[in-house]
Amino acid sequence: MARTWREELRSRGYRVTPQRELVLEAVRELEHATPDAICSAVQRTASGVNLSTVYRTLDLLERIGLVTHTHLGPGSPAYHLAEEADHLHIVCRGCGEVRDVPLEVAAGLVGALRSGLGFEADVRHLTVFGACAGCRAPAVDDEGHLPAGGRADSA
Repeated sequence: MARTWREELRSRGYRVTPQRELVLEAVRELEHATPDAICSAVQRTASGVNLSTVYRTLDLLERIGLVTHTHLGPGSPAYHLAEEADHLHIVCRGCGEVRDVPLEVAAGLVGALRSGLGFEADVRHLTVFGACAGCRAPAVDDEGHLPAGGRADSA
């Protein structure tokens, strides 16, 4: 039987504090949340919790394996529960959409790295940037015609 997060903290000599509980709950609710967003959510309940407390708490929760982070673009990392981290991320540079994708999508890459380089890849931290189908779709004018040159991105 898996331990609860409270049992995991206690077994490693850490106290279960309201701040830790609030940060973990914010990570659970927000999914892919930055420390700033987590702090804002926590402050709705506990106004005295500051950003440095959130960062320290996230660091602790990540060290003991309860949360994990990924980089979804420039700036702060995004955090989510480690138990829900069996996916990689795709981010559209056009609209900013973030999608979770099953790890199996990267099986070819993982296999090639293993067989070719002897490298065991952990793609749960992998973020692939590109353009989603909606942003790649050619734009049409009011009459349904493609722009000159037949491509939406031609100017």
